[in-house]
Amino acid sequence: MATSMPTAAKAAGAVSFAIVGWLVANAYIPGMADATGAGHMREYNAIVGAIVGWAVMGNSVGHKYIDSVGYGWKTVIVLVVVALFTFGLSEMLKQSTRMVYNDPIEAIADIFYQMFKRSQTAMTMKVFTVMFFGGAIGGFVTEYASRRWR
Repeated sequence: MATSMPTAAKAAGAVSFAIVGWLVANAYIPGMADATGAGHMREYNAIVGAIVGWAVMGNSVGHKYIDSVGYGWKTVIVLVVVALFTFGLSEMLKQSTRMVYNDPIEAIADIFYQMFKRSQTAMTMKVFTVMFFGGAIGGFVTEYASRRWR
């Protein structure tokens, strides 16, 4: 049952998926064309992971442990999509300050093009492995916290 109040499950979801977000970024960076230009990608992904873990996984507790693994996988997919959108938006804003776009529609379309470009780089076995095990463990930990601390 979703609640707007802070709970142990939401806190556990935020912490565990912040770690998963950091690990996914860590697995993604070596595959980038210019891995030295990663900047604060790990930290941003950890923040996105905390927000998504709080909002998505924190509200998906109260089921069987096997169900929590599936909810963890759903949460990590949402984390990756939101992170790709965030980085696409950031890239679009950088380009828009250089007056690259002719109209706003072109700028909005570029967000999704940037997401597509980054997602192609993310399609590695290392990233998928981190997403698979990180989502499963994060979901399990969140469900455990929900049952342990009510």
